[in-house]
Amino acid sequence: MDEYRPQMSAERVQRLRRWHEEASHGLHQLGAHDVEYLGLDLHVPVQVFPPTPTSDLLGNEVRRRVRPGGRVLDMGCGAGANAILAAQITDQVVAVDVNPLAVEATRTNAERNDVQNSVSAFQSDLFEQVEGDFDVIVIDPPFRWFRPRDLLERAVTDENYRTLGRFMAGAAARLRPGGEVLVFFGTSGDVAHLDHLVDRAGFSSEVIAERTIHVRGEDATYFVRRLTNANSGRNA
Repeated sequence: MDEYRPQMSAERVQRLRRWHEEASHGLHQLGAHDVEYLGLDLHVPVQVFPPTPTSDLLGNEVRRRVRPGGRVLDMGCGAGANAILAAQITDQVVAVDVNPLAVEATRTNAERNDVQNSVSAFQSDLFEQVEGDFDVIVIDPPFRWFRPRDLLERAVTDENYRTLGRFMAGAAARLRPGGEVLVFFGTSGDVAHLDHLVDRAGFSSEVIAERTIHVRGEDATYFVRRLTNANSGRNA
């Protein structure tokens, strides 16, 4: 795999490092807490990444794109929000995370929201423990490429985008005909590198939702990209 090099100025890199330090401090200060998100009742334990003010962009697309009877994979499930939203529509939802605390949170939250019989949650390093193929794969990957310092930071940092690169390399083979990947990302990460990984994997790509907000002294755009195997996209 190619060695990652940021596709941005050194000044921008340093600004994103400061952004990360501020965001990480805030996340660690949250501790265990309950949150209402898109009508869901969620408990977020310590060391598990919570929904953010822009997570609804992805959550709403999950609601739009998942179909009854479809098979869905929530890759990096965190507290389980997207898996639970999908399970309100279909009873074939697989939720995986490398963080065992996130897997347990997903199981607990599936029970809190009465969809426990529709969600299979277990620990996996990407597709390692996952069987079969899917109509929809959902991923909210780490935006930045720094080395994580604990389990919680693994949800927001992916050293040199190695995990994202491995995901993109393996995702196409896990899609059913007409299937799609929903990727959440933002300009507080390296969008040019995301583009590179998407192109290298041979996906067709379109932005299906986006929002620009002012945060930490600048405008940041968050978006959902719909990826499909070339010449195999589902009609929107």
